[in-house]
Parts: sequence; C-alpha cells; structure tokens
Amino acid sequence: MTNPDGVDDEKRATLRRFAALGAATPLAGLSEPAAADTGESDARDAIVGYLSTTPGAHFSKIRDDLQLGTGETQHHLRRLEELEAIEQYPDGDYKRFVPADRFDEFEKQALGYLRRETPRGMLIELLLDPEMAAGDLATALDVSPPTVSKYAGELETAGLLSREDGYTVERPETVLILIVRHADSFGQSAQRLAQSADQFIDYHG
Repeated sequence: MTNPDGVDDEKRATLRRFAALGAATPLAGLSEPAAADTGESDARDAIVGYLSTTPGAHFSKIRDDLQLGTGETQHHLRRLEELEAIEQYPDGDYKRFVPADRFDEFEKQALGYLRRETPRGMLIELLLDPEMAAGDLATALDVSPPTVSKYAGELETAGLLSREDGYTVERPETVLILIVRHADSFGQSAQRLAQSADQFIDYHG
C-alpha cells in the first residue's frame, strides 16, 4: 500500500525500524536539517542503523534490504561517506560498507568473506572443529572438494586462513566475535555458533 506522499508502507516500516537503530548510535543527527523535510533523514539513519547490524554489506544488499532505489542509495551512501559516518572498501567485484573507524583491515576482510555462504560455512566449521579436513568441510557444507580448495586459497590470500598444517583460522577469537556480534545477519549456522560461543573464547589469553 502506498501513502498519499508516495512512500510504500512496507518500505516506510523498514526504514523506520533501521532508522531507530541508527538514531541510537553515536552517528545520530548527521543528516542536514533540510534532509528531514524531504524524508532523507529516515533513509540515512536507516542506512547507519542497517550497517551497525550488517557491517560489510555490499551496495545491492543495502539497496534491496532497505527497499531503496539505486540512485537514492548511491546518493545517501555518498553523503554519509562525506559526513565520515561510513566508509567503503573494495572486495573483488563488490564495494562493501561499514561504520567508519570501527573495523581494522583484517576485520573488513573477514566481514567480506563472512557475507559469502561457503567461506562463512568453512570458517564456522573450522571454529567448531579446528581439526576438520578439506574433505570433511566439503561434506559438511555439501559442496565439492575443489570448491573448498578454491575458497581456502582465497581465505589464505586474505590472511584469514593458514594452510601450513591443515586448515587453521587466523585470529580465531576476532573472527568468532564478529560472527557472534552480528550473528542475526549471517544466518542460522552463525546463530547456532553464537549460542555456544562462550566455550570457544579464551578470556584470559
């Protein structure tokens, strides 16, 4: 249903839900006064709120999940970058976005791969069982061994995985914390890991 002002009710509800999150962050109030008069404030606050829960999202996901137009999304992302509220970084063919000054380069790389189903599954399985071999990963994830090998190479190049002696997740507590903190945006396997994450974290290490 569309209101007289031309804004779809479902879109409005989505924007308001994420705008509430954005308004609760230290980045609140970044929209110019004129933006509130045109409805831009809700959209920008929604993007800030969305990225606080879904860091590392790429352009199309932000656009589609918030039900924004392509030009509208480009405009607001560009303005939020100018305001230094968010930052973008390249990840292959993607441009990914995160809240500004919150993640180091390793964490940005990790978030990019955690946004991909098979690499995310590999990292989760290896956190659960560091002794898991390539064949076991392929079986657990229902993919081919060459697919596991391909992504293992990419994860190694990105600094997220070592293949010196089997497969070993680099900075495993950092990766685990990213998964737990944003589990709702990573799907069911991440949520299951989050429920038992305390047994994997060495708080005294």
